[in-house]
Amino acid sequence: MPIKDLPLDAQPREKLAQRGAAALADAELLAVILRTGMAGKSVLQLAQELLELPGAGGLAGLLAAGGKELASIKGLGPAKRAELMAVLELARRATAQQLREREVFSSPEAVKHYLQLHLAAKSHEVFAVLFLDGQHRLLALEEMFRGTLTQTSVYPREVALRALHHQAGAVILAHNHPSGSVQPSGADRSLTATLKSALALLDVRVLDHIIVAPGAAYSMAEEGLL
Repeated sequence: MPIKDLPLDAQPREKLAQRGAAALADAELLAVILRTGMAGKSVLQLAQELLELPGAGGLAGLLAAGGKELASIKGLGPAKRAELMAVLELARRATAQQLREREVFSSPEAVKHYLQLHLAAKSHEVFAVLFLDGQHRLLALEEMFRGTLTQTSVYPREVALRALHHQAGAVILAHNHPSGSVQPSGADRSLTATLKSALALLDVRVLDHIIVAPGAAYSMAEEGLL
């Protein structure tokens, strides 16, 4: 059903024009992008299905979804998938640009959001590193190690080599918890201490270790664990 055929008070495009984008719910914003639904499924229903992708975790999970996950939604054809993936990639790049242009601690929530976009919805555990320059601006994000749902192997030597490659002055460590809990384990704390000691030999500071899951993020620095 096209948006124009919906009742006036249910038309997201008109609501956006009258009240601004912030007034729209997540599903309504998606409906504006999708424009049309399909026979038996309104555009708002289609948008809601996208937010309920298995394991995706709402909007944050959708932002990390790939083409395979999107293709599982009936009524989301190649053209709509391409448009949606383009919008999602723009969101990732906009956040990355913000972190490259300013010191990361000027916007700690942006750092968490950026990591959630990249890591939170993955079904396997991924360890990543944000490499920062001397002014603590983003140089690069690298996914360095992958593991099972419960364990990953991280090699301090490899992290050190990549820090030297980027001529980084500092790093932020990050990984996801597919279980959904963002509380650090004993192994997480031990790994953080090991990497902090190893990188200190290169005069590279570990500023934080952030754990993400769909809709949640935990900063070890904010909790006084570094």
